Amino acid sequence: MSDPSDAHILAAARLLRDGGLVAFPTETVYGLGANALDPLAVAGIFELKGRPRFDPLIVHLDTADLLPTVADLTAIPTAIGGELIEQLVERFWPGPLTLVLPKADAV
Repeated sequence: MSDPSDAHILAAARLLRDGGLVAFPTETVYGLGANALDPLAVAGIFELKGRPRFDPLIVHLDTADLLPTVADLTAIPTAIGGELIEQLVERFWPGPLTLVLPKADAV
């Protein structure tokens, strides 16, 4: 689906809120998504992909405000990492940006 309608987007959002899984396009491939803060939904991703639990998943965010919810920023040395992350976020968000960070306990 190259140009989803508002109805499709609302249906996908409803599925995610209800713990379901959705397929969606990214910049390069289609992804399988779930609410990263819903343990049962995340378990569904691992099961459907046949992926081992120790193999980390990608978390997509629409705003930098959510970063502390999914990443343990306290595990990054503030003098180097914290400042760099802040600069990257300011420069590239909104937009495609990949950060590899330790996960927060909530994820």
